[in-house]
Amino acid sequence: MSFIRIRPAVMDDIDMIIAINVECLPEHYPLSFWMEHLKKWGDIFYVAEVDNEIVGYVLSRIEEGRSHFKGSYIKMGHIISIAVREKFRRKGIATYMILTLLNSLKTIHRAEEAFLEVRISNEPAVKLYEKLGFTVIKRLTQYYLDGEDALLMAKTL
Repeated sequence: MSFIRIRPAVMDDIDMIIAINVECLPEHYPLSFWMEHLKKWGDIFYVAEVDNEIVGYVLSRIEEGRSHFKGSYIKMGHIISIAVREKFRRKGIATYMILTLLNSLKTIHRAEEAFLEVRISNEPAVKLYEKLGFTVIKRLTQYYLDGEDALLMAKTL
């Protein structure tokens, strides 16, 4: 496979990011959602490129709340959405994007934890997150619009 490049998303990427979201995931967001995240958290919103083609993205933001592990009030990174186009899956792109993101959450934003929600049926994603050190915190009943449950997963940084 060609060289994989992970870089911060820019405004010109939004149309392709939305196209990947629509192609890969059942949850879709209005344009204003993507624009707000790019404006507020552009340094933790990444795209993956292969041969100058955007093939994936990871969208996150910084939140403050109660630690999933210590109970104290902390700064944490919330991984909102990640997707890789089907023909580019199982090549390490999602792993590379998440590792890049986790490093930025810790070093740039001084986040103490990262967390995410994942469909209970998305076994490949659950396995990936476990491999990267995330643990299941709890099951979120009927979390998604279609009624599917999610797993809340988190890790310390």
